[in-house]
Amino acid sequence: MSPALPDGEPAPDDGTLPATVRDGASDRDFGVYLHVPFCTVRCGYCDFNTYTATELGGGASQDAYASTALSEIAFGGEVMRRAGLPDRPVATVFVGGGTPTVLPVADLARLLDGVRDTWGLADGAEVTTEANPDSVGPRELAALAAAGFTRISFGMQSAVPHVLATLERTHDPRRVPDVVRWARDAGLAVSLDLIYGTPGESVDDWRRSVEAALATGVDHVSAYALVVEQGTRMAAQVRRGELALPTEDDQATKYEIADDLLAAAGMTWYEVSNWARTPVAACRHNLAYWRGADWWGIGPGAHSHIGGVRWWNVKHPRAYAARLADGLSPAAGRELLDGTDVRLERVMLGVRLSDGLPLDVLGAEARRAVASLVADGLVDGASALGADGRGRRVLLTRRGRLLADAVVRTLTE
Repeated sequence: MSPALPDGEPAPDDGTLPATVRDGASDRDFGVYLHVPFCTVRCGYCDFNTYTATELGGGASQDAYASTALSEIAFGGEVMRRAGLPDRPVATVFVGGGTPTVLPVADLARLLDGVRDTWGLADGAEVTTEANPDSVGPRELAALAAAGFTRISFGMQSAVPHVLATLERTHDPRRVPDVVRWARDAGLAVSLDLIYGTPGESVDDWRRSVEAALATGVDHVSAYALVVEQGTRMAAQVRRGELALPTEDDQATKYEIADDLLAAAGMTWYEVSNWARTPVAACRHNLAYWRGADWWGIGPGAHSHIGGVRWWNVKHPRAYAARLADGLSPAAGRELLDGTDVRLERVMLGVRLSDGLPLDVLGAEARRAVASLVADGLVDGASALGADGRGRRVLLTRRGRLLADAVVRTLTE
């Protein structure tokens, strides 16, 4: 099961936002996240808010979902209008899940049209959908491009059959080069997502997966360490001794292998777990999250952030559909971020970026701690001194990327 929703104050039923959200809004990009909470099967490691088709019915069914989500899009447009926010065309749209492409392309196109009709799309907007390699073919990919999608992120995870079997992934790894080629032929930018640290995955298995991803010629790769969350089927397998988790040294070695191979292929890291061949190939939607932009999250369990107000929707699709049918906000709760919260989040997220974190964001004690991080080889010394001509900033070394959470703790405690 997915994690519990955060604690927070009750969200108003009419979605009203405080007047403070207007402060500086014209200087912030606005994006939209669309959550599609359906998968054909639930993978054993997954703790996302997803459901198989047989688990749901009524207004929460896959067939009805696009219409339900369109209700929230319209609701969101009205809430933002009442708040007096300036008109801002949507800079990025990201459709995630779940597996968004279990919905017909026509439904995904309807959702994108709803975003376009409500807020408008900026010139050159990035419009991404996630997909599994076995959930689309040439026809669907061409239709996505015709509908206005510009980018697709495939959940490759591994090129090794026994690793995919442990993850309970259903696709044939031999299909990945084909779907990448079909997507590129359709005019879509392509990203591949990989997972390292699956129980039973060897170093050679991981190297094979990274090399297979690069062999497709994609311009963007994400590589995430597997985290086994409590309540998942895989966590139960680990607890029973059926699966053995990798060591921290194994995880670090695999990260370094990925970084070496991706760099040799001309890709540069721009966030700890993300590499792109050019700055244009970076995922602009995710960068907006990391840089504190505004976004409205559509769908059950989706999170939103507008001008220092964060809220999250009820998790279950039936509860989500019922609230919207009654003309109510689907939000379950919210929090109002103060200046301290905003600075803390800027440190936590900004330090993970290759742009580095300006030192003037930090308090006096944290600035003093930077010297020890440089001495420990976690932060680049030249960048901390401003010797690279880009201003004094915290820029992680590769060792620092491996220990990014420890760096954040040092700078925020």
